[in-house]
Amino acid sequence: MNRRHFLQHVAGFSALAVPSMQFLQGLRAVEDKLKKANKSLIIFWMGGGPSHMDLWDLKPDASTGGDFKPMKTKVPGVQISEILPTVAPQMDKLTIIRSLVTNEGSHERGTVLMNTGRQPSPVVQYPAVGSVVSSQLTPKDLPLPGFIGIGGTAQRIGPGFLGMMYAPFTVQNAGQPPANIKAPQSLGSGDLEQMERIRRRQRLFYNVEDEFSRSVLPHLSTPKEREAAGSAAQAHQTIYKKAFDLTVSPLRTIFEVRNEPAKVKEAYGGERNGFGMGALLARRLIEKGVTAVEIDLDGWDNHGNIFPTIRNGNGPRLDKGMGTLVKELNERGLWQNTVVLWMGEFGRTPRINQNAGRDHWARCWSVVIGGGAIKGGQIFGSTSDDGTDIKENPVTIGELFATVYKGLGIDSSTQIRDNLGRPLQIAEGKPLKGIV
Repeated sequence: MNRRHFLQHVAGFSALAVPSMQFLQGLRAVEDKLKKANKSLIIFWMGGGPSHMDLWDLKPDASTGGDFKPMKTKVPGVQISEILPTVAPQMDKLTIIRSLVTNEGSHERGTVLMNTGRQPSPVVQYPAVGSVVSSQLTPKDLPLPGFIGIGGTAQRIGPGFLGMMYAPFTVQNAGQPPANIKAPQSLGSGDLEQMERIRRRQRLFYNVEDEFSRSVLPHLSTPKEREAAGSAAQAHQTIYKKAFDLTVSPLRTIFEVRNEPAKVKEAYGGERNGFGMGALLARRLIEKGVTAVEIDLDGWDNHGNIFPTIRNGNGPRLDKGMGTLVKELNERGLWQNTVVLWMGEFGRTPRINQNAGRDHWARCWSVVIGGGAIKGGQIFGSTSDDGTDIKENPVTIGELFATVYKGLGIDSSTQIRDNLGRPLQIAEGKPLKGIV
């Protein structure tokens, strides 16, 4: 992988790099109101469709119950799976929504729906929730990318019509720094020589970009004016500047989680737990002001042999990573400004199939939220005794996203315009009463 590829990680989906001028101007009209100090979102993305029946909504007395036993948590009356002993003491800070209805059983379409809050569209490419949050909360002077994906899901969804300014920076392996953060050997053998040559390239790049930006909008004399006008060229220059700065900045070591104390790494499940190392990296990034982080944990598409697969694999990985991160965010005073969201593309069937697995299920399933202004220690909604139907308080994806935004201090009714110029709210629903 060469330096161009590294910069593409920052730029994200370059084909979508031209944002709607109307959208950006509308966003800036309410920018001062939307900006909140040090607010962050962490998304735990469970690729493949996690089994809510075996994690958050157990039915031990039903034929659909499966192998796992419910376990008491710190909150009286709130029980979760026995495979989550690290999460259990943190449940006073989290809320389980057990009645989400999405009705989208396709992996691809479900991934888009759950990451954007919108049904997939052939006309409009909606932005990932991390891009939306970054666009509204990331300070312009933040030296790190505002949205970082640990794994490939965030980059797969991308910034949509928001453009490259809010594209996710992707870290493929949380145990190692991103490729090409370190200068190539062709730039010299010593650090000083390498930095000097990078700086020379940087100055040349800025001169070329400045000239191009001025030629596109010659009637605007300053970068600030061009950015306010929605200039794609100015956005291109801004994001590439951040990439250069990250390459030479001491902050590049933020990605090196291996430097953390052994005791800390062990609490997250050790270096062999990629999800745990991603959660640890998320904590480090949030401490440095990053606005949105999405952490992938794939391998949940368990159509067969589901119980030993979860017990010996993703169950412990999730437990150590999620439970320890919630604990550390609280201990370090970050919880009140950080919202966490656990989800996948859908849940899994209450019925256990002939292969001892569970299939796709989006009719009624669970997600978990907490932090920020969200009230923890409760269950919202419920399913029937066998888990096949909603019993009370059905929740839509729009309501879930509105709740997340409000937890971050963002007004979910904020009006924006997509790339077709059409007005829409950032969430198609109202925040859930009693949660936020």
